[in-house]
Amino acid sequence: YNKSIMRTSSFSLAIFMALASTANAFAPIQPHSAASSTSLRAEAPPSSSNFLTPELAQSCIDAASGTPLYAYSLDELAKAADGVLAFPNAYGLTVRYAMKACPNGSILKYFSSRGICIDASSGFEVRRAMDMGIPAEKISLSSQELPQDFAELVNMGVKINACSVSQLERFGQAFPNCSQKVGIRVNPGVGSGGFSSSTTGFSKTNVGGPSSSFGIWHEYLTDGTVPAIVEKYGLEPERIHTHIGSGSDPAIWQSVARKSLSFCELWDTVTALNLGGGYKVGRNPDEKTTDLGEIGAPVKDAFEEFAKEHGRELTLEIEPGTYLVANAGALVSTIQDKVSTKSPTVDDGHIYLKMDAGMTDVLRPSLYGAIHPITILPASGKSEDVGTSTESVVVVGHCCESGDLMTPKPGEPESLDERVLRTADIGDIAVMDGSGAYCAGMSTKNYNSFPEAPEVLVDLEGGVHLIRKRQDLKQIYENECDVPSGVF
Repeated sequence: YNKSIMRTSSFSLAIFMALASTANAFAPIQPHSAASSTSLRAEAPPSSSNFLTPELAQSCIDAASGTPLYAYSLDELAKAADGVLAFPNAYGLTVRYAMKACPNGSILKYFSSRGICIDASSGFEVRRAMDMGIPAEKISLSSQELPQDFAELVNMGVKINACSVSQLERFGQAFPNCSQKVGIRVNPGVGSGGFSSSTTGFSKTNVGGPSSSFGIWHEYLTDGTVPAIVEKYGLEPERIHTHIGSGSDPAIWQSVARKSLSFCELWDTVTALNLGGGYKVGRNPDEKTTDLGEIGAPVKDAFEEFAKEHGRELTLEIEPGTYLVANAGALVSTIQDKVSTKSPTVDDGHIYLKMDAGMTDVLRPSLYGAIHPITILPASGKSEDVGTSTESVVVVGHCCESGDLMTPKPGEPESLDERVLRTADIGDIAVMDGSGAYCAGMSTKNYNSFPEAPEVLVDLEGGVHLIRKRQDLKQIYENECDVPSGVF
């Protein structure tokens, strides 16, 4: 399936050259009307996936010199950016892209060209973003591990949110009695995310409440613990930060937003409230995408009420990740095998489609029991060859790992489920949509020594550009070292 011919035009070639050379890689894009990715996918003809026709999928394969690969749609990225930049606000909005969702440099550069800042989750992400040309002052860091060089990052202009009492203490020790500005991330006491309906119990996608280690427990702000540290070192809190989970319930998110405003009352130096991200995205036809206008309007009202009562007009900050990139990305793979355990003597046999990708590329089904839409396209890459027959199958990955399951039951990663797909032959193309977020950036790459898959960008003209090369086998083990002679 490796091919060398790639469709180009003068426009796409210009885009490609720009991507390779500068942070200003993207030409201005006219605003798109808000549209639900879910509705787009539900109405898509059977001959295509969310944004890939058989022909365009083949172009992606050609550009990447084979499968598997990740493909991203610039058009879908633009629509998502339009949506978050229109989030209701009373006194100003700062949108920060949660880069952990998909940290490819070309995507960072595109969002930066739209005026979107960066939310980093580690000191390494901060450095990576700066290497891609993102100014330090446009980066905010909220991390489970305060980097050793945090003071240097602060002096460069990076904004840091202290995410624990000890982090705040260390921050104060580094900047004593100089009115250093700092953000404070608060665990508001409740969380919401993913398949869990509990606001206080543990969930892999719930990052608030007593079962979560993220942020400073809210009672430490009201019992004097945090204010004492702030006073001890003469710090100047400028931002309160909360984030309750990925795929959070909109009603819970709104209630936490109002509660978070109460923490802003503690210091009159606070000028911004960061409400994190976690907005639900409908990857599948039966799933709804959060209406940002609907959930944001009451929060805008709450900011206005706060201003009337306290005389301070707070800037709103949000940190979308999934919302910006989930439906703008797809994993493109090949059906490399097809096996069956069905027989007259077996009641629970299945037909299995084996991809040349898997948990090494999309971990979410194995980790969360996440459901991704899968479209089978013909090996020829031609729409006229799309068949009409269907079959019920289980889709699995290529790893020697029983948990490498692409079609689990919803929220049950250890329970397989069948999916009705177009009848597939070995060699056909399998497109897994909704793979733009927490896939390339959160994979088990190199398990079984499978190389990291390449990434391509589909531009507004349908041109395809390689934005990350396929990893070479030797790159997997190039940092290994031999032990001295005689050790064995």
